Amino acid sequence: MNVAKGDIETYYEDGQWKNRPEGDQRASTAHDIKAEAEAAGRQMAIQRDVEHVIKKKDGTIGEKNTYPRSRDPRQTKG
Repeated sequence: MNVAKGDIETYYEDGQWKNRPEGDQRASTAHDIKAEAEAAGRQMAIQRDVEHVIKKKDGTIGEKNTYPRSRDPRQTKG
């Protein structure tokens, strides 16, 4: 499952939680706490009107959120 280019990805690497736009090699932000990384990633996704993909420590996708919500193709609450 590929993340669309420009979507924000929150992931775990080298002992830290990081955010980056999909396609970028380097992280935009790095955090010691997952919740902080998620909050920063969410803000980045909202600013860009893209999807926020939150990965688990093992690299699998744990959660996906679309911004703005009106663009969410699934039309489900959550």
